[in-house]
Amino acid sequence: MEYTIQTSVTGDFDDIVDTTVAALKDEGFGILCDIDIQATLKEKLDEEFRQYRILGACNPPMAYEGLTEEIELGALLPCNVIVYETDDGDIVVSAVDPKQLVGIADNDALDSIATEVNERFERVLSAVTDELGSTLEA
Repeated sequence: MEYTIQTSVTGDFDDIVDTTVAALKDEGFGILCDIDIQATLKEKLDEEFRQYRILGACNPPMAYEGLTEEIELGALLPCNVIVYETDDGDIVVSAVDPKQLVGIADNDALDSIATEVNERFERVLSAVTDELGSTLEA
């Protein structure tokens, strides 16, 4: 089962994270948390790991709408967007597919919200690709 939507780009990792955050902001998302997995695994386990960031993205009006329809939806929030380095040195920007995520709630009232969030995430990924150039093969 596919549960993310993604693009692959080349460039400086931190610049790609910044571009992703800016594109999310343009679509109405703020970043509630930014988890640096590489640094965390080094600090907690003394293990080396690729560059990998988890951005907890939230669009407050859409979160409010979703929570008023399904109070337990908070267990699935915020929506995560990840940025990580591949073995080939490319950078993947990947967002959870909200349609898959809210599908587990089995509440039809969430469908339109999930579709809207999905469309916004698609635009975020397109903006990142337009800014940096995709390495995905057509």
